[in-house]
Amino acid sequence: MLKPKLLVIDDDRTLRHYVVRCFEDAGIEVIEAESASAGIDAVREHQPDTVLLDIVLPRMSGLEVFQHLKSFDSKLPVIFITADDDAETAIEAMMLGGYDYVVKPLDVGQLRELVERAIETRRMMQVPVEIPADDDTGSAERLVGRSSRMLDVYKAIGRAAPQDVTILIRGESGTGKELVARAIYQHSPRRDGPFLAVNCAALPDTLLESELFGHEKGAFTGADRRRIGKFEQCSGGTLFLDEIGDMSPLVQSKVLRLLQEQKFERVGGNETIETDVRIIAATNRDLEAMTRKSDFREDLYYRLNGFTIGLPPLRERGQDIVLLVEHFLNRLSHELNRPRVEGVAPSAVAVLQKYRWPGNVRELQSVVRQALLNATGPVIVPEFLPADVKGGQRPQSAPAEETAAPQPVEESPSQGMPASDLAPFVEKSLKAGSKDLYAETLERMERYLITRVLKSTGGNQSKAAEILGITRGKVHNRIQAFGISVEQDVSIES
Repeated sequence: MLKPKLLVIDDDRTLRHYVVRCFEDAGIEVIEAESASAGIDAVREHQPDTVLLDIVLPRMSGLEVFQHLKSFDSKLPVIFITADDDAETAIEAMMLGGYDYVVKPLDVGQLRELVERAIETRRMMQVPVEIPADDDTGSAERLVGRSSRMLDVYKAIGRAAPQDVTILIRGESGTGKELVARAIYQHSPRRDGPFLAVNCAALPDTLLESELFGHEKGAFTGADRRRIGKFEQCSGGTLFLDEIGDMSPLVQSKVLRLLQEQKFERVGGNETIETDVRIIAATNRDLEAMTRKSDFREDLYYRLNGFTIGLPPLRERGQDIVLLVEHFLNRLSHELNRPRVEGVAPSAVAVLQKYRWPGNVRELQSVVRQALLNATGPVIVPEFLPADVKGGQRPQSAPAEETAAPQPVEESPSQGMPASDLAPFVEKSLKAGSKDLYAETLERMERYLITRVLKSTGGNQSKAAEILGITRGKVHNRIQAFGISVEQDVSIES
């Protein structure tokens, strides 16, 4: 795969070289431009995925350069580099459509995280999400499947995309809700505007409120400068709110007002800001049950539910499993630089179809990746599949809202990775030529950590979240994604 490209436009040679060093081991190609005109030319020539742009340049200001870049590519994420005394100018640039800004001296960790998020945003806007076709060029991400349930999804996308209404996508974790949201965006009248995504379960309540609505300087401890929120930044475009069921009541009320009036105030501010944002929301939670328990606002639920698209779990999609395996084999063979396999043995297909896929399509992709890395021949056979898949169905957790009491977590070889097993796993993966070892190792360690903490709390997700220092929603998501097995359903204490 081609490396993502980062263009840095700055007349300070030392700063440019610093940025190059920051990303030399990050799999990102850095292109340098020492002047405004060189930067504009570089955007046309190299078509970067994101740009670092100094707000102060000789002969042409960063804001003027920004206008040139946006006229050439309206979806290009531009991150401004500024000194403290120029920060307000950078904030004004964000109001005009800039992605974010960083303050000198640059912090390596912050810079890398911001650039990686900008590149991911660029991917979501630029990489097409295609409805199934007979050919697979590899140039796009695709919704794969021809089952009747998926055909209904494609029809729903076609009906909903042209209508400027709020859409609620429902389905278990790993079913492809983000792909559906991007397909709606790309086929909508707002496709030339921005597309931004926020995972509501990944941020604590105060940070989520600031992420969505922004804040004024001094609004809370650590708010040392004004921040532009996603609702303001995304005006004219589409905002994807994933895991909407994990919003706090305060944030729910503010989102409701925005949906009603397209107006809001930043945290700690009095100025009313108008915006024009289409919201696509997604959840794996039972919102109806949550409204009955007053955990989710009923009026917000009806506002979000302007048009509903339900994604079926993989276990209910029949022969789509075969199509998905073929799709992932084609794509991952190229990504991992592995010889293209000739096919999947009928015995392996039978194993895959018998398995219940608690992690859905996301889990299937991981399994295909592991099978390719384990493969020693041109055909995928059961021997190449992970042990838990060969072992058959893993118990699944019922929806969290229906559970009553915490139960002990079962200890299972498929659920975690004791530290003593880490070294053999890494060694085996290195010998197999893994190209995604960092992610694979983190996933195994995270599975072990969350399973172990849940066991220590007797299955209480709230206590586990407190110990882990993450949100309860994130614990719930990991239980579903990893298919963590319990003797009975793991509960969520309210």
